[in-house]
Amino acid sequence: MNNIKPILLAEDDHVDVMTVRRAFKQLNVLNELIVAKNGEDVIRYLDDPNRVLPCLIILDINMPKMNGHECLKILKQRSVYKNIPVFMLSSSREPQDVDSSFSGGISGYILKPMEFNEFLNSIKILNSHWSVGS
Repeated sequence: MNNIKPILLAEDDHVDVMTVRRAFKQLNVLNELIVAKNGEDVIRYLDDPNRVLPCLIILDINMPKMNGHECLKILKQRSVYKNIPVFMLSSSREPQDVDSSFSGGISGYILKPMEFNEFLNSIKILNSHWSVGS
């Protein structure tokens, strides 16, 4: 059985999901990418005892039902999830979004640039977190 943990991406924009998939493919990321459409789906996925916890969670800030900040707050309050690295992936350059994300306990903040090669370079910072086997 594959012991590489999945990466959980919370993103409601199909184009952004495809961009992340494309970047991971180019970077030869072997982890399965699990996609949730909002924060509620993230919590539901994590609370399922039949699921393997991800090695990394990537949250978009602006999602329906439960946004990235709300989801992050729940993740960091629950002891079973609080040590999973969480990265925000957002087009927001607003200082309050960045500051609020870091205050909430994220490991990094990745901007969604328009140009793919810029995005590929920024997504490389996740390298120290993926392909974590145990």
